[in-house]
Amino acid sequence: MSPNRFAQSKPLFRYVNEVLRRFGGTRVFLLMSLYAPFLGAGIRICRVADDATWFEVELPLRFWNKNYFGTHFGGSLYAMTDPFFALILTEFLGPDYVVWDKEATIRFKRPGRGTTRARFEIPRQQLETIRQHVDRDGKRHEIFQTNLIGPDGDVMAEIEKTVSIRRKSTVINSA
Repeated sequence: MSPNRFAQSKPLFRYVNEVLRRFGGTRVFLLMSLYAPFLGAGIRICRVADDATWFEVELPLRFWNKNYFGTHFGGSLYAMTDPFFALILTEFLGPDYVVWDKEATIRFKRPGRGTTRARFEIPRQQLETIRQHVDRDGKRHEIFQTNLIGPDGDVMAEIEKTVSIRRKSTVINSA
């Protein structure tokens, strides 16, 4: 697909997203469980806040997401953490901002057995503060952390994500 065709299709994606959101609110994010990488790994989005400031996700241990040792495959564990902080920011900030995952670290603490759960949350006050900083400075890198929790309530892995946030005008002017 040429860059021109993609640019022309972008408004279509936005339109479809707006229509789905009118009918389903943030519940439309539950459909992300059908996204091929999530579906293939067995990742499920269980709950989403009405204002999309938090997501709860789980990954049951299945034969197709086990590693050689019979525990969760690390790539599946990371995949369950991938888009959520960026999605929260994108939903809150709106179309005048560009949000990208910049960096990620996963520190495994213990083998993953059973269903793994994670909650991704950015409080509204922190979101407002981020918007103020980006509006003032044009861009910002934010670091977010969460844990992957095993069925026994113990931390299986610690996740740290760095997210880049810019105003669209900054991206256009810096190109």
